[in-house]
Amino acid sequence: MIGVKICGITHIGDAYAAAESGADALGFIFYPRSRRYIAPERAKEIIQKIPGSIGRVGVFVNQEIQAVKEIVSFCGLRLIQLHGDESPQYCGQFPMSSLIKTVSHWAEEEMQKLENYAVKAILVDAREPGCYGGTGKNSDWALALKVKKNHPLILAGGLNKENIRRAIETVRPDAVDINSGVETSPGKKDPHQIREIMEIVRATDKDEAPGNLFTEAWNLEP
Repeated sequence: MIGVKICGITHIGDAYAAAESGADALGFIFYPRSRRYIAPERAKEIIQKIPGSIGRVGVFVNQEIQAVKEIVSFCGLRLIQLHGDESPQYCGQFPMSSLIKTVSHWAEEEMQKLENYAVKAILVDAREPGCYGGTGKNSDWALALKVKKNHPLILAGGLNKENIRRAIETVRPDAVDINSGVETSPGKKDPHQIREIMEIVRATDKDEAPGNLFTEAWNLEP
């Protein structure tokens, strides 16, 4: 079954709406320059109120390793998503089973570098200069198809109710990461849009096997 993560959660109401609609995971962005930044203290308050079955993913961009570890422990996160320019050596400081690494526009000759990353899954997203995701633009689906040949794949980048069906049918990712496509403004989700896109994902997903990237036992212990 395709996993669904609703990212950029900043309000408890949005967290409840995503959980009630059947999302498998919630993403909390700890990158201070993001328009969807959330302070660790606030994220912890939300995490303590959501069902324990929901995956809690911390999104980090080029942050100090110790700072990441402290936020993970403080908030009770289960997954770490590295969304910047982190090296294989940086990634090696975290358990492989808890780690998601983001890539964007990698050239063909750079693809072999992915083998150096000890991570559980690769997330393909769009990126603009000075902006690490959350652009609302489509990611490189051709790149995603190449990544999928050798790695579990999470597809992100401008996914919304108009393109989510085509994205799933074209790329067949293991999971999707939805952010701006269900927002009324950066960091504020629309419950109706969340329900609508979840219905489309479940209707399009042909894999009825239980479990997915966000619900498997390799999540970190809270």
